[in-house]
Amino acid sequence: MHLSRPRAVAAVGVAAVCVAGLTAAAATADAETASSSVTASLAALSDPSSAEAPVAAASTLTWSDEFDGAAGTPPDPAKWGYDLGGEGWGNAELQSYTDSTDNAAHDGDGHLVITAREAEAGLDCWYGPCEYTSARLLTKGTFTQAYGRFEARLKIPAGQGIWPAFWMLGDDIDAVGWPASGEIDIMENIGREPGMVHGTLHGPGYSGGGGVGAAYLHPDGGAFADDFHTYAVDWSPTEITWSVDGVEYSTKTPADVSGDWVYDHPFFLIMNVAVGGTWPGSPDASTVFPQEMVIDHVRVYAEPGTPTDEPTTPETTVPETTVPETPTTVADPDTPTPTTGMPDGTADPDACPPKD
Repeated sequence: MHLSRPRAVAAVGVAAVCVAGLTAAAATADAETASSSVTASLAALSDPSSAEAPVAAASTLTWSDEFDGAAGTPPDPAKWGYDLGGEGWGNAELQSYTDSTDNAAHDGDGHLVITAREAEAGLDCWYGPCEYTSARLLTKGTFTQAYGRFEARLKIPAGQGIWPAFWMLGDDIDAVGWPASGEIDIMENIGREPGMVHGTLHGPGYSGGGGVGAAYLHPDGGAFADDFHTYAVDWSPTEITWSVDGVEYSTKTPADVSGDWVYDHPFFLIMNVAVGGTWPGSPDASTVFPQEMVIDHVRVYAEPGTPTDEPTTPETTVPETTVPETPTTVADPDTPTPTTGMPDGTADPDACPPKD
């Protein structure tokens, strides 16, 4: 995950963007946008947690989870499965992922909560007795889609060593492995950067520390963990665009990657909270547990005329709305280079030191 040459685009508000990867591009807003819609969009930018992020006109909802389960119940098994274990996940992570409602459960108020907490005795991790537990949920085997809009409205946790993520992997990973399957990181944050989130691509020739992406700064200098925000990608056969609360901050195309563009087949969704690892570092005395990622919804849309390999849920038409203009893109030479490992838990030699 990166470094790049910036490209300036039309500014709205005072949102600041750090760009990484090979090239950054941004889509401009529709010139026909009505003045009332512009006013609403600017209001959402000034208080992004107060409104739903806009969705393109004529989009069709193909899959969603609104997390309306009773308090204490697990994620819907028809939609979500679990990755389990504490082998480090290629990044020297410290948690063991479980399927316990101590780590993933509905709160009874329209949310799913993924909780990272200090572990009780009895679990073994790659480094010895596990210090932490958490959850990693995925739609592998229940839902995949190629192209469209993939979004989650959520409130991230905070603290040194805490690493929340909302991301996707190619559904051919078991056949071709990682990174040939492709990986789209819709949102990652590390606790030492409370006002920054990252969006990144990993593929053959540009994985681990060489991933291609961008970092987005909180528009008013605050911490993303202080409120809910909508993190999304809009993915077409020729480009992928990242946004936060409807503000687009990065677009990548085949010209931006140093290897094959492998984003031409269905992907499945993943959301998790990791603890420690080579990129965020370990928790320290300032880190408070438990830490929660609170998810309000996850939604997937399809665009008219774009193949999706048959969505797995009935379609629902979404009313027309508009997208706000994009903020100015600026280079940040101090943007850190994220590291990642193999999604199946095996080590990436460029990202993770050998384990004893």
